[in-house]
Amino acid sequence: MNIYLVVILAAILAAFALENLSRLLNARNLSPELPSEFRGVYDPDEYRRSQQYTRANQKLSALSDWLETPLLIAAIVLGWFNVLDQWLLSLGLPEIATGLLFMGTLALVSGTLSLPFQVYNTFVIEERFGFNRTTPALFVKDRLKGLALSMLIGAPLLAALLWFFQTLGDWAWLAAWGLTTAVSLVLAAIGPTLILPLFNKFTPLEPGPLRERIEDFAHRQGFDLTGIFVMDGSRRSSKSNAFFTGLGKRKRIALFDTLLSRHDNDEILAVLAHEIGHSRLGHIKRMLAASVLKTGLLFGLMQLFIASPGLFAAFGMERMSVHAGLVFFLILYTPVSLVLSVLSGLLSRRHERQADAFAATTTGKPEAMARALKKLSVDNLSNLTPHPVHVFLHYSHPPVLERVRRLKSFRTKPGLTSS
Repeated sequence: MNIYLVVILAAILAAFALENLSRLLNARNLSPELPSEFRGVYDPDEYRRSQQYTRANQKLSALSDWLETPLLIAAIVLGWFNVLDQWLLSLGLPEIATGLLFMGTLALVSGTLSLPFQVYNTFVIEERFGFNRTTPALFVKDRLKGLALSMLIGAPLLAALLWFFQTLGDWAWLAAWGLTTAVSLVLAAIGPTLILPLFNKFTPLEPGPLRERIEDFAHRQGFDLTGIFVMDGSRRSSKSNAFFTGLGKRKRIALFDTLLSRHDNDEILAVLAHEIGHSRLGHIKRMLAASVLKTGLLFGLMQLFIASPGLFAAFGMERMSVHAGLVFFLILYTPVSLVLSVLSGLLSRRHERQADAFAATTTGKPEAMARALKKLSVDNLSNLTPHPVHVFLHYSHPPVLERVRRLKSFRTKPGLTSS
């Protein structure tokens, strides 16, 4: 029996079982009793709606998983990858062009399978719970823009990777790692000014007390800003958020317009202090370094397995090729990817706790950050009682109850610093 096939099928089934167990535990952990910290903030009816929203999203996620996982297993066992490769080979195109078509076809199939679930999520679930503001025309435009960016940026990068692994031998992984890292850094630098505006409108925050307080806070923290912008998040959803983007001197803060309409200045400043905290505490550099190392590990392992005859035999391939090897390795990589994702989540949650502490101590108003988190949870119908297993596997932020309770401790420990 092919050991690669055994490992691949076992990894797919294990990930499938783990994900379904996580959803089951999360659903069972939904508590009908409103946590005391949210009394007076969460209306009991709205709290019930938040649990209905969690269940609806989990059912849709489960349905998608139950469709896509059996199809992937069928594609492997029945040799569908080989059928596609042989058909493309018959076209007589250059190897790199064949590789781009092979991977592009797989991406198209994957996107087509996921599209109905995206439509249902946007126009049924989000609509039912009062979040959706995306029109069908805007939905289509967003997908077309995403496709155009993939072709403009992704296709040339993929072609270069294929060429590296076809021609550079043992050095291919290093060249692939370097190019991918360089492209990622460039995109992070130009994203705020060239890419994000393709999807949303960013307007400078108008002069006034809020802008003055933000600029004063940033100055006192030694944080250089190139701008504070309001993003038209309400164009797609009524949910609220804020985020920090850009690198170096291109750092920007973006506030959803929905955030400005629902929060007072103290709460908004606390949210922004949290985002600035990520930069001041070195989180962005650490996460960037972790991402670069993870990419290096990916390509390093890929170099070891991409030309393995056993890997191609597991997929029933009649010939070996770089493009098929890339795809097959990414499937084989599933267990490693899961472990790295969990580790990344652990680090991210630690950073979020530190950023909360930074906001609490530097603004001197931890209660404002707690109020902001409560309002955001209510406005977004967040699950207040996620199961620890679900948090462990998927959460980049600590559960909101944990964050609120931790912020409450700063009232009695004003000298506490971020840790």
